[in-house]
Amino acid sequence: MKITVLGLGLIGSAWAKNLIADGHDVRCWNRTPKDFPNFTPSIQEAVKQADVIFIIVADPPAVQSVLNEIVPRLGPGQLVIQSSTISAKWTLHFAGEVQKAGAWFLEAPFTGSKAAAEKRQTVYYLGGDREAVEKARPILQPLSKTILHIGPLGSASSLKLAMNLNLAGIAQSLCESLALCRKAGISDDVYFSALACNAARSGLSDLKEPMLRQRDYSPQFSLKNMAKDLRLALDTAAELSLPLRQTAHLKNIYDEGMAAGWADDDFLGLMRLIEKQLKSR
Repeated sequence: MKITVLGLGLIGSAWAKNLIADGHDVRCWNRTPKDFPNFTPSIQEAVKQADVIFIIVADPPAVQSVLNEIVPRLGPGQLVIQSSTISAKWTLHFAGEVQKAGAWFLEAPFTGSKAAAEKRQTVYYLGGDREAVEKARPILQPLSKTILHIGPLGSASSLKLAMNLNLAGIAQSLCESLALCRKAGISDDVYFSALACNAARSGLSDLKEPMLRQRDYSPQFSLKNMAKDLRLALDTAAELSLPLRQTAHLKNIYDEGMAAGWADDDFLGLMRLIEKQLKSR
């Protein structure tokens, strides 16, 4: 199939390479030009006659800027798969723009790090009509471990924000509990051995253990993207008149990390805030 990938960040790059390996005719575009296979400098040329168009960019304004350029080029039969993490409100707004042009729209936020994307272990949360889901399935199946059809448009975006809210909370508790043990003179070996046989162990703690041990905060999922997701979760909660007090407090911590200059580091880099506070005492 003729597939276009718009956005060559950590995930988009991995998906694009796998789609090329699957034998598809893939064209790639990024706002900042990259030395990348099948890179097309013009976004309009990139989407021309594409069967499927992936959008994997940072946030709602970035999605809007992409759609401003491509919607006039869209037509019947084309499928836009929007995989950026945004809110339900924005999903419905963008779907309206795409569908007005006669194209299909599917929201497909996902979970899984860069490594998962490279290893075809992405988990997709799909929102939209079943026909759109089935149209996308042959493309998404080889890239993924699991595909979950959540419900109508907007539902997958809300679920994705809820999952990231959960991850951010678990990660912060993990950092604070490890900092407590380190301050008490308990080694990382002992801490992680105890965690391994405790109910608090999680997939996230297993994934992030090597990073925390080595104080390696190279990005698997950036601080700025998690901060954006927390903001969107709080915006969605406000629209639903739902108080999320812990998330609001956590967002303040993320703002501190952003102000410290760690926006492009992994969100586990917030561990340094705790260490910095300890050193200042």
